[in-house]
Order: sequence, then structure tokens, then C-alpha cells
Amino acid sequence: MQKWVRKVVNMMKSEKLYASQGGPIILSQIENEYQRIESAFNGKGSRYVQWAAGLAVGLQTGVPWIMCSQQDAPDPVINTCNGFECGVKFEGPNSPNKPSLWTENWTSFVQRYGEEPFIRSAADIAFHVALFVAKNGTYVNYYMYHGGTNFGRTAAANVITSYYDQAPLDEYGLIRQPLWGHLKELHAAIKLCKVPLLAGSYETSSLGHLQIAYVFKGKSGKCAAFLVNNDNTSNARVRFQNISFELPSMSISILPDCKNVAFNTAKVSTQYNTRSRTVKYKFDSMERWEEFNEPIPIFSNTLLKANALLDHMSTTKDTSDYLWYTVSFQHESDAEAELSVVSNAHVVHAFVNGAYKGYAHGGKHNFALENPIELKNGTNHITLLSVMVGFPNSGAYLERKTAGIRSVRIQNRYLNNYQWGYQIGLLGENLSIFTDNGRNKVEWSRFQGRHSRLIWYKTVFDAPGGNDPLALNLGSMGKGEVWVNGKSIGRYWVSIHTPQQRPSQTWYNIPRSFLKPEENQLVLVEEEYGDPLGITLDSVSITKDAKY
Repeated sequence: MQKWVRKVVNMMKSEKLYASQGGPIILSQIENEYQRIESAFNGKGSRYVQWAAGLAVGLQTGVPWIMCSQQDAPDPVINTCNGFECGVKFEGPNSPNKPSLWTENWTSFVQRYGEEPFIRSAADIAFHVALFVAKNGTYVNYYMYHGGTNFGRTAAANVITSYYDQAPLDEYGLIRQPLWGHLKELHAAIKLCKVPLLAGSYETSSLGHLQIAYVFKGKSGKCAAFLVNNDNTSNARVRFQNISFELPSMSISILPDCKNVAFNTAKVSTQYNTRSRTVKYKFDSMERWEEFNEPIPIFSNTLLKANALLDHMSTTKDTSDYLWYTVSFQHESDAEAELSVVSNAHVVHAFVNGAYKGYAHGGKHNFALENPIELKNGTNHITLLSVMVGFPNSGAYLERKTAGIRSVRIQNRYLNNYQWGYQIGLLGENLSIFTDNGRNKVEWSRFQGRHSRLIWYKTVFDAPGGNDPLALNLGSMGKGEVWVNGKSIGRYWVSIHTPQQRPSQTWYNIPRSFLKPEENQLVLVEEEYGDPLGITLDSVSITKDAKY
């Protein structure tokens, strides 16, 4: 860590990027939310915090260092707040010489497969920003202000490909109203208060049981006030400096001159908009699709072998979501049996003698696949595909976390200690058949329309005209990954639904910079029974909502 931090800081210094050198960097962060796991390391955790702070300060950047969500950040490192309601829950700076900083104001939250998006209203976000400033907060950073895309395999465990799409600027960079406009008005109102905020005295006064005034008075006589109504059920009529004000429930009125209301957090005047999509291209021609069936490995053609069930994560080393487990054994007759597989990865697919026999998925804990199978007289091949939908990226002792297949049983026979063969990744992945150089390394065939499990699909398309963002509608597919011109636009898992019986994500962002005018190559690997003929390429735009 020391080598890495020094490397980054020296790169910044060499380009004169710190404010002390005339550059734009005004803050640097060391560690992130470490306090959440610190206790797991007993006394070593607090010693590490001291060491990390000393490392950072010793690099002499000339700008302050911060630790997010670390209440005991050692001087002079500044402790800051991450969360939804830092004006309510932040304990404040741990020293009078430190400013009050809100480093992550969560405009939405990480969304996982099977979950609905977390939506915060414009009024709620504005209320908590205004409250933090009213309580002498000096800095608010939005996380995120602009949504994004977890391209490739960059999403963490079970996290969807879209990231913070509910932000003021969505995944495509389009304005999301009324959130964007309401926050713009809030920022303008706070800016009107800048003189007393920056150089004035600070006092509070009660306006009622759940109402309070935060007042800033400058030496020049300038005054700004934040009138807060914390009652979440009723409006309140209050008097401030002999003037009557009506405060909507759970709202803050900003008075840049202590007399006139410039903004109220609950009064959203910005017109709503709606994001719409228009089909630009349909991939519904069978003649334009080709397919390649992913081969199912058996024990004899694997290179990696072990007399145990190996851990998925430490075996693949994050080079693939997929790890094949395969074993062969003798059986003395044709028979029906039950296959039982216990896994704590995310998905498992089972094959017996090359035939598909079942699928199961889980989450953080063990889950089981239990299916009837047919054994034949002689050698039988059991092949299991373990799938991780991203790796865990937070928590104590990450290096100790394990995942993968934990137990395999056929009737009363446990196969855990048999000799197993392993293949890291799919053959199509390992040959990069989604690229120009790799696509001819396998023999593609004409699309058959059978919608098989574990199959690759390939087609070409021309880029639609215009400048609107583009998204691939994968509503007809199941689970897999998709590439455009060799670039992965992410994992998809359309078949897993939210409690409202809809996919967590259906449309997948294709930046126009990924495209050529003509002959763009689209490749998918489909684990389930998806139908590529239902895929469409859509443009994305916003329109004002007439009902508002």
C-alpha cells in the first residue's frame, strides 16, 4: 500500500496538480469507510488507521487529507461523512480545527439483480443538503451526480451493469428532472448566502417544537437564515424576526437576507421529464445470426486436477466468471439417481454425460441444486459450471472469502474427495471469439432457433444515425454477457426478477464511441434459453411530462 500511495502522489506532484502547486486538487483521501470493519481486526485496526494517516500526511502534498466515515481520524486528517442524511447522523468533526465535510451524499444506491432501483426524491435530497449547510457544513459531494455503466466484468457481486442511473445525470448523461433542476435551484439559493456563510457568526433559535432557525450574520450586516421544519406530517406557521413564514412539512426555507424566501426544499417547481426509447434496429432476422455451442468439458480433457473441490475465486483469480468442475466415475448399471450440488457461488449449471440437467442460483449463502439424473453402465461424466456474477468487494478479511461448489452427492455417494478436473473460463472466452482476431478460431453455424443453454450468438449491424444515446434491449434474453466490436458492455441477467416481477435491468448502454458506421459485431454468450431474435437496438431520449 505504501508503494502504491507514494506512486500516485508522486505522479500528481510531477504534473503539479495539487492546489499548493497551483493545480486543481484541493483534497486527498486515504482509506474509505474503514471504521465499518476496523473492529474485526481488534487493536490492529486502530494501529493501521494511525499508520495510514501518518503515511498520507508525511507525503507533504500541501493539501488536506481526509478519511471518509472514520470518526477517529488522527489529526490533522479530517473525518468526513458518507450517507443519505449527514445533516442528521454525522457526529461532526473530531476537532474544532477541522471543517464539516459530506464526502458521499448518496443520490440513489447500488442496485443488485432482483432489486428495484432505490429512488430518492428531489425534495428529500435538497432537504438534507440544506440541513447540512445550515449546521455549518462546508462541503457536499454527490455520490453519484452522474450515473454510469459497469462495463465488462467490473461490477461487484450481484451488482447490475447500470450504476446509479437514478442520479441527476443518468447513465447516459441525460438530465433527470425534477432532480437536476431542483438541486440547481438549491445551489443557487445557497450561493446567495455565501458572504454570511463564509465569514459570519452562527447561532440557532427555536421556532417551535420541531422547528428551528439556523442564522448566519456577517460583520457587514448581511444575514442568511435556514428555517427548518422537522415535522414530517404537518406544515408549520412560524415567526422569525417578526415575520410570519409557512413551512411545508419536512422542509427548509432558505432566506439569503433573513427576510425573503429564495427557495424551499419541498416546493419542487422544475417540470418533470420522462426517458423514452425508440427502436432503431431489430435483430429479428434468423439469416443474420450465427451460433456456436460452448463445449462441455470432461475430466480427461482438463489440465488442472485436484483431489478436492477447489475454491472458485482463488482458482480463477478473477480472470473469468466461470469455473468448470468435472469428475468421471464408474457405475455398474443403467439407473436413475438424484444429483445434489451445494454451492455458495451465484449460479451453478449441471451436465451429466453431456446432457443438461439443471440450474440453480443463490446469493450470499449456500444454495442447492437437486435434480434427477440418469446414469449409464460404465463411465459417467459429471460436469458442473460454477458462475460468479462479480466478486465481493468490501468487508473484513476479503482474502479469506471463498466461493464455489462445496459438496456433490449422487444418491448416497459423496464425490467431494474424488479427483476433479477444472477448466477456468469458457472456451469462447479463452479464445476471445468476440473479437476480430478470435472469431475465426471456432466454427460458427447458422442460427438454428433451438435456444440452447450455453451458446454463443453473433451478428452484425450498422450504427443508427443521430446523436441520441443507444441501448441494447435484452428483454428476450436470460443471463450472460454481451460484446460490441470486442468491447464488453457488461453482464446481463434479465431472467431474475424483482418482487414487482420485472428485470432489474433490461436496457444496456452502448456508447456511440464503441461503434463504427457499418458492420459492427455483436456477440453474446447466453447461459439460459434466451431468444436473440427479440433483441432491439434503441435510441434513448428525454421528453417533458405533460401532466406536470
